[in-house]
Formats: sequence, structure tokens, C-alpha cells
Amino acid sequence: MNAVTVHERPGVYSAYEISSVIRAGSRSGVVALAAVSTGGTAGELCSLTSYSQAVEAFGQEDPMTLLAKLLLANGAARVLAVPVAEGGSYEAAFSLLAAQEGVKVMVCDSQDLAVQQALGAAVAEASGLRRERIAVVPGGDGETVAQLLQRAGDLNSERVVLTAPSAQGTTLAGAQVAAAVAGAICAQSDPAIPLGGAQLRGISGLERAFGEGDLDLLIQGGVTPVEMTAGSAWVVRGVTTRTRTAGVSDQTWRDLTTVLVVDDVIPAIRQSLQARFRRTKNTQQVRSAIRSQLILELENRKGAEIITDYGEVEVSPLEEDPSVCLVTFGFQVAHGLNQIWLSAQITV
Repeated sequence: MNAVTVHERPGVYSAYEISSVIRAGSRSGVVALAAVSTGGTAGELCSLTSYSQAVEAFGQEDPMTLLAKLLLANGAARVLAVPVAEGGSYEAAFSLLAAQEGVKVMVCDSQDLAVQQALGAAVAEASGLRRERIAVVPGGDGETVAQLLQRAGDLNSERVVLTAPSAQGTTLAGAQVAAAVAGAICAQSDPAIPLGGAQLRGISGLERAFGEGDLDLLIQGGVTPVEMTAGSAWVVRGVTTRTRTAGVSDQTWRDLTTVLVVDDVIPAIRQSLQARFRRTKNTQQVRSAIRSQLILELENRKGAEIITDYGEVEVSPLEEDPSVCLVTFGFQVAHGLNQIWLSAQITV
């Protein structure tokens, strides 16, 4: 459950909790990038919208330039890059990037688990402060399936995507795949469309190919696998590392589309109410208008097939504080189509 963070600043705040109905059995987004760079100034934010700008800022062969190129080629509209000095700390870069508005995805080049966990924490904190986003991190070069599953389990967050395997024969092997996946996530205009089947541009080869049994284990364990088909790299299925809740197996948040839909619906409703009900009264008439506006937003998302249904919308003054309006509602996310099962009866 995501709890409301209470502050004194007036505004529209949100919380949500999700339950699963499944029992056991184009360029549009901004990416925030933290990576080691020898050509840029460590800790300095740089906004990039083209490869040429990255070359000018960091140099043609700089790791930051290569990753920015992949992000832009795969669908990011803009890259907010913060260089990290060789052997330096990523935390300051994460803090700076977490404070930026409009970011859809954060990505780093590090394969160090502690750094990736710090990125996950920064993303979770930013999301709790109404700057919703997810993180994409690379698996370790040459890691076995068991090691990848252990890494995913250590991350275990609905806001962290772990990619595997690494690219072939490059100095930024794992980070290149993570950057390409991050760009592909940004390219999706509909959050309910699954990432599986997305082509990754700029990845010419992978260090290994997973068999079907390994793919099953990775997807079930919270790893987003990539494979080569007909000379191109493709995402097999987009999942998050969140596979457990309180130590118990929980597949509610596994599909990446779930958190992307939540991050589409909740901020849109929040922004709509903030824009319309600024400096007004907490009266029955206003609360009725809030309810109508919320239903309109939900109907729009339902019509776009981002959600499939929504429950009763209730609006009331908070008993402990009459200046607060409490709005409660629920909705069902639209699930992506990952498989089609054919059952044929053949007569001869």
C-alpha cells in the first residue's frame, strides 16, 4: 500500500493499494541518467534532446554519450544526464535527478547491487512525493540465472526493472541493454500495452541466449529478459522485480504495465483536481463537482482501455480536519495480452 504523505502545503495528495484478481496458479517520456563520465562535470545536470548535444557535452566515445544515444534511439524524448566521477558516489546524482519533474524512467550504468538499491530507494521516495517514475538497472555481466534471480530478489520493488542479459563485446554491456529498455518504456504512449515484443535499437548482439526453461524462471523471478531474433534485440516480457510482499510470494505487481497504469491514472486525476479546485470551499456542492470530475477522468481512462472498470466514488470531508476532502475510489487496470492459447479439435 502506498500511504499518503502528509504535509501542510495545500494540494491534492494520493494513496493507493492494489489487490490482484488473478490468484496464484513514439517519443514521449523523459529519462534521467546517472553514469560514469570522463568528459562531463561530475554532479552537473545536463539536458539532452539529440546525440549531437551529447557528443558536445561529453565527447563522442564517453560512456554517457553512448547511453544517451541508446535512450534517444529507442524512444526517449529527452535525457537528463548527471555524470558520476570514476569511483565516485551515485547518491548525489540520484538525489538531483529524483528532484526533477516530468521524469518517466531513471537508469544507471552501475551493476553494483548497493548502487541499484540506492536508485530504487530514490525512485520510491520521488514517487511518494508526487513525482512518479520507475528505475531500470542492468544485470551483472555473465551472471547466471540463479545470480540474476538473487539480484531481483534483493531489489524486490514494483518500481525497479532488472534487465538481462548484457550486450556482447562492449565496455557498457549491461548498461546498454538497460538504456535501450528504458528508452523503449518511454516510447510507449499507452501504459497498458505490454513491453514484450518491443524492438531494441542499437543492440547488435547479446552475450548469451536463454532457453525456454530459463526464460520462465527469469520472468517468474522478476527479471526482464531480452533475446536476439533475426539479428535484432527484442524484449521478451516486461516485468518488475517485485515478486514478494512481507516475505510471501506475490505476483500482483509483476507485470510492468500494472505500475505504469497506476502512474498514468493517479497523477492525471491529481493534476485535474488540482487545476480545477484551487482556492475553493469544502462544501457539498464543491464535493459533488469533485466527484463528477473524478468520474469523468475515470471514464476517459476506461474509454481508452487503460482501465477496465472502476468502483463507487465517494467524496466527504475528513472528520478530523474539515479543510480536507477525502476522495475514495477503486479501479481495475487493463492487463496486457502476453499470450494466446489455441485449443483445436481436428477431424481427419
